[in-house]
Amino acid sequence: MLFVLDVGNTNTVLGVFAQTEQDRPGNRDNAAAGYARLVAHWRVTTRQASTVDEYGVLFRNLFSMARLEASEIQGIVISSVVPPLDSVLRQVCERYFNSKPLFIEPGVKTGMPVQYDNPAEVGADRIVNAVAAFDKYGGPCVIVDFGTATTFDCVSHKGEYLGGVICPGIGISADALFQRTARLTRVEIRKPARVIGTTTVGSLQSGLYYGYLGLVDGILELLLSELGEETQVLATGGLAPLIGKGSKFIKKVDDLLTLEGLRIIWERNASSRREPQSQKSATTQPSSPAMKSKGEGNMRKSSASRPPR
Repeated sequence: MLFVLDVGNTNTVLGVFAQTEQDRPGNRDNAAAGYARLVAHWRVTTRQASTVDEYGVLFRNLFSMARLEASEIQGIVISSVVPPLDSVLRQVCERYFNSKPLFIEPGVKTGMPVQYDNPAEVGADRIVNAVAAFDKYGGPCVIVDFGTATTFDCVSHKGEYLGGVICPGIGISADALFQRTARLTRVEIRKPARVIGTTTVGSLQSGLYYGYLGLVDGILELLLSELGEETQVLATGGLAPLIGKGSKFIKKVDDLLTLEGLRIIWERNASSRREPQSQKSATTQPSSPAMKSKGEGNMRKSSASRPPR
């Protein structure tokens, strides 16, 4: 089985994929097979203060509730936009799953050329979403990810990552409003029955929902004017069902898009990870080349920090 983790600033989404054929208990040498069946997935709060053992117990408990065995895990792949947690998660994987994780970082083959001026500036989750969207739906397409930040990622008809837009998420916008207004109380973010609110709660919900929906559709209208009317628009992330249903342009909501992208990238890197260590040390050539803005689908190293999600 394959364990995938998408670590965001607010939530971490986890999933377990099984091979199409029946998994063989205790067989850790069958990693070459594809993982096509998602057998379990969870969404938990990202906690930077949690220790290795606390995360280990959490993951083991989730596996236990789903009646999955940690010993069956043949590989782990992680997309993280929270660098302080990378070391913790690496230790969790090695200690509790006896497996070295693959992080989506510079040097990893994605199969998608990146047209950013500095490809290493693109958040790992954005590339993962783009890879999954093009694999499942083709291009051109726009992926709207409703996370801590809302990102709009554009993919060409050739499968090139073109770039996109980053704006504050609806949760951040709501928090800023409540923190800076003494008499406005925190409300649930939801679609109100009417646009015209007749109570303070109704007015706040209308402003948050329809105001953010206007932001999303306004940006999408401009993106589609550049990419063309045939462009597909899909949404993912925690609030994707809420905003996606009201949008004029979002036609598909795929809650598990990032998990699918992690699975795809793992399989594209599986052969190199199975290469014997002695063979790797014997070669005089460097590892996979850095991702070029006009070339191959690898992520290039840079000192620039990843954008928030």
